[in-house]
Amino acid sequence: MFSTVIVLFIITYVGFGQEVKVKWYSLEEALELNKKNQKKIFVDVYTDWCGWCKKMDAATFNNPAIAQILNTEYYAVKFNAETKDTISFGGRQFINEGPNGRNPHQLAVALLQGRMSYPSVVYINEENQLLTAVPGYMTPEGIEPILMFFADDAFKTQSFEDYTKQFVSKVKTQ
Repeated sequence: MFSTVIVLFIITYVGFGQEVKVKWYSLEEALELNKKNQKKIFVDVYTDWCGWCKKMDAATFNNPAIAQILNTEYYAVKFNAETKDTISFGGRQFINEGPNGRNPHQLAVALLQGRMSYPSVVYINEENQLLTAVPGYMTPEGIEPILMFFADDAFKTQSFEDYTKQFVSKVKTQ
């Protein structure tokens, strides 16, 4: 009897009850992984003080369909736009020159092309080249077609508007 209860507990809470979580990497880790197994890189550019960034973490990135796409199609990177770390990217060293806490990192400025808005997401191709930056909070339903537009390489042959006309969502709305 006791062993049956334990087995049922394991099946219910461990096997079937697990949520899909995004596997987040640093930019350096993603770039290193990309050398061995090429994927696009997704960069969530956030700040610690940004309320919409926290909402996007909770509502969008915790959605199982979005987490699945990010884990399979991309190397997902969390990047604090105000970090004090020195980061190498594209053969350059990027730093944060600001003396206090709310100064943007040079890499954040480069990735967002000077349009500092949080949250923003950045899409980088397999050759570590910037595809685009998309500013603002996005719901799971809003980000899913963008994620797949780049993952499917549809951006190479059609407009986003044409792509969304035939796009079928896998996001379950609550």
